[in-house]
Amino acid sequence: MLHTIAAFDRLGEENAFAVLARATALLHEGRDIVNLGIGQPDFRTPEHIVEAAIKALRDGHHGYTPANGLLATREAVVRRTLATTGVEVSPESVMIMPGGKPTMFAAILMFGEPGAEILYPDPGFPIYRSMIEFTGATPVPVPMREANGFAFSAEETLALITPKTRLLILNSPANPTGGVTPRVEIAKLVKGLEGHPHVAIMSDEIYDVMTYDGERHVSLLTFPEIRDRLIVLNGWSKTWAMTGWRMGWSIWPNATVGGRLYDKVRKLAVNCWSCVNAPSQFAGIAAIDGPQDDVERMMRAFDNRRRIVVEGLNAIPGISCVTPKGAFYAFPNISQTGWKAKKLASALLEDAGVALIGGPDFGILGEGYIRLSYANSEENILRALERIEAFLAK
Repeated sequence: MLHTIAAFDRLGEENAFAVLARATALLHEGRDIVNLGIGQPDFRTPEHIVEAAIKALRDGHHGYTPANGLLATREAVVRRTLATTGVEVSPESVMIMPGGKPTMFAAILMFGEPGAEILYPDPGFPIYRSMIEFTGATPVPVPMREANGFAFSAEETLALITPKTRLLILNSPANPTGGVTPRVEIAKLVKGLEGHPHVAIMSDEIYDVMTYDGERHVSLLTFPEIRDRLIVLNGWSKTWAMTGWRMGWSIWPNATVGGRLYDKVRKLAVNCWSCVNAPSQFAGIAAIDGPQDDVERMMRAFDNRRRIVVEGLNAIPGISCVTPKGAFYAFPNISQTGWKAKKLASALLEDAGVALIGGPDFGILGEGYIRLSYANSEENILRALERIEAFLAK
């Protein structure tokens, strides 16, 4: 009998993919399914980005690239970071990654071990907790409360830090809630973190351009007092509708007490994924440096859909939904329906033909909520809302 290490038994799942698989199976059976479960834009990757990858292939860029990414790709990230945050970073602190998750994996693996504590948002992206548990560290949930617009509270977060805390994970704009934490709250947190120099910070900023109603994303890079222990996660997937390209980047401290984090993650890349494929990196450069008209059109569409979703959900008896300020998710409260969240999500898929995700899949504080992605057409969103209302009225 084979024996694997216990860490693999602690790995969790990202249930959005399980829901996608079930929805796909039902479609193959001839069912009409509206999928509001998966978190990816329903737009095509802009054509000039696709053409850049094709040109790279035709020009012979078929081989290995440096483990930390092509210098030209890292320099493009530097330009983009300066344009969006006003902060100049070195290309020698930029890592090109095969998606966003490897940055989470690397950061959590660096700081997670038995006896350590890692703080993460709850409700939040499920892979945070899964990877923390994999390392044997203790996951400590930072509550994202509906009453606070699903932004984190600096005071509540700081109160959770102990001498065992190694890493704090932040996410704004947030998945699954659409919450955006305002600058004043982030500044309070940073001020408090000055008293905890042993705590590293990983800021997941993958939805940085996806804000609404005049909200502006605040990058943790704009706080130089924590720069020597800050890891920023970002990438191409959401902004340029490139989820399947598996293209991410992260920005690491140039140097820290106890060694260079950047060199550690570079070595991890060498040992694990070797490098990111060349044509996708040329596509990434084109995405950053090329026209942004498609991004702007996509964001206008998301904003319109957001309004339809919030208005429609709040019109359904038993459901209430705060207006999300970022990303492309709504996180309505369904506690007054009398349903448990995962059971409702399952029933809506099987009986009403609407795929969405139960709140507990995003953390222990997710009960009483479901997540809807409005990365789908207005027509499909309206159909889904009608089906949800009809199902609950039975």
